[in-house]
Amino acid sequence: MKAVFLDRDGTIGGTGGGIHPYDFSMYNFAPKAIKSLNQVGVKVFLFTNQTRVGRGYFTEDELIKGFQMMMEELAKQSAFLDGIYYCPHKPDDGCECQKPNIGLLLKAKEMHNLNLEECYVVGDTGGSDMLAANKAGTKKVLVKTGWGEGSLTKYRYEWQEVEPDYIADNLVDAVSWILNDLIK
Repeated sequence: MKAVFLDRDGTIGGTGGGIHPYDFSMYNFAPKAIKSLNQVGVKVFLFTNQTRVGRGYFTEDELIKGFQMMMEELAKQSAFLDGIYYCPHKPDDGCECQKPNIGLLLKAKEMHNLNLEECYVVGDTGGSDMLAANKAGTKKVLVKTGWGEGSLTKYRYEWQEVEPDYIADNLVDAVSWILNDLIK
C-alpha cells in the first residue's frame, strides 16, 4: 500500500508556524491536490507536530475539533484524509512521535500495512519533515510554502545531509510530481 503523508502547517495551509486549530485554514488549492491523490487510490495521511497542545496554548479536544472542521471542508470538495497522526507533546518530552522522530510514520505503517519505502512525505520544514522522511526511508518532497523557502536557505544547515527527492512550489506541484513518480 502506497501513501502520502502531508504536514499541516505550511504545507496544506497556514503560515508554517503552529496556529490555533480554529484559526487554521487550508490553501485554496489543497483540497483539489488531496482529491487528486484520493482519485487514484493513494492513501493520504495528515502527520503533524502539535506541540502547542503540550505547551498549553490549546487543548487536545480543540485540536481534534479543528481536524474535524478541516475534514468537513475537504468533504465539501470531495476530498478526504485516510487518517490523522499528530504529536501533542512538548518539544522536551522526549517522545518518539514528534518529528523528526518517526513514531507517527511507524504507527501508520503498522495500522495500514504500509511499505514506507513506497510512501512519500510532503512538508515545508527540512529540520523536521525531511529528516523524518529520511529516517523512515520515504521519498521526500519539500514545498516552498510555509517555512519551505527558509528551510532551503537560512535553515538548510539543520538538514544539510539530506536531499529532497523533489522541491515543489506548493502542494499542487508536489502532488503532480508524486503522481508522475507513481507511474514510473
